[in-house]
Amino acid sequence: MLVIAPLRVARDTWPQEAAKWDHLTGLTLAVAVGSKSERLDALAKLAMVTVINRENIPWLVAHYGAAWPFDMVVIDELSSFKNHRAKRFTTLVKMRPYVSRWVGLTGTPASNGLMDLWAQFRLLDGGTRLGRYIIRFRDRWFVPDKRGGMQVFTYKPRAGAEDEIYEAISDMTLSMRTADHLTLPEVTLTTTKVNADQERAVYERLEQDLVIELDGQVVDAANAAVLSGKLLQLASGAIYDENGDAIVVHGAKLDALEDLVEAANGQNLLVAYWYKHDLERIIERFPQARLLKTAQDIAAWNNGKITVGLIHPASAGHGLNLQAGGHLLIWFSLTWSLELYQQTNARLYRQGQTQPVTITHLVAESTLDEAVLTALDTKNLTQTALIEAIKTQPANHSR
Repeated sequence: MLVIAPLRVARDTWPQEAAKWDHLTGLTLAVAVGSKSERLDALAKLAMVTVINRENIPWLVAHYGAAWPFDMVVIDELSSFKNHRAKRFTTLVKMRPYVSRWVGLTGTPASNGLMDLWAQFRLLDGGTRLGRYIIRFRDRWFVPDKRGGMQVFTYKPRAGAEDEIYEAISDMTLSMRTADHLTLPEVTLTTTKVNADQERAVYERLEQDLVIELDGQVVDAANAAVLSGKLLQLASGAIYDENGDAIVVHGAKLDALEDLVEAANGQNLLVAYWYKHDLERIIERFPQARLLKTAQDIAAWNNGKITVGLIHPASAGHGLNLQAGGHLLIWFSLTWSLELYQQTNARLYRQGQTQPVTITHLVAESTLDEAVLTALDTKNLTQTALIEAIKTQPANHSR
């Protein structure tokens, strides 16, 4: 069996979990990550289970070709294969004829809407349920939404499409919510409003003119997407100029974080950040803060030796077990991605957590921070509807 997972999950979580369970005694597992020689050594072990990170899928396919040895493939975090144009998808789908059983695991199957489902199910069943081609899937169940002239930017489900899609995938999809099967402590989501009125003029000028001058350096936003990023940077307290250098604008969020650290009264805090200048400024303000990057860092956090742990949602948002190290998560800067948002929250709010979890969002008032939180909530409605529609009740477990 081949297991495909995010790098840290492949390297750390799968081996750790395999060693925990008595019924897996005798199971051989090899981890094919790292340098080419390390990967080749792992493959040479011919283990019952081989775990590899998703970035190395093109290499693995090229290495084996038609001699592909894995008759079962498990994709941990299946939603990372939702882009049908990505090389990891186009390469792996070629191996379908050599694999008799596919399993996909994800807690965020449709973080950006139902269009996300096609590539994931194309891998699992070859296109039997949602079609072999994305265009036919789109034409059957979606209609144009946002458009400019003849160009369509986004699509939305046509009337009745959601129920039809849910029904199409229901026979091979098992949905289990943690709350329905495990007794977890309560989780509380709170928002701490941050007042950065002293820099309001800078924010509004960039929003209106798409260009500002700070400390003699020009900061410009070429389009709406770039503007969104610049405004979120400003909301967090710093912004990159045209040379890629960070210009510090305010410390309002750092002040708010300091209050939360003090209020924690010695309890460990996990802090999620998005921009590199966020990381640098947090570490400058809190010398005790430590980026959770290596297996040793994660072990130190779980052993209670790190009081302020820092994680980036894109690199530590999936699969890592961090619940032993604390129960307080602070979003210093936010992400538009519902998948990364929910997965990061699940680093603490998961099986094994023994204390009530509190998730706090630092939101700069009257900035794009507020729109991001609203967007995350709106996206969650679609995904929640999907999970509820295919949720298997106890009486149907035999499916």
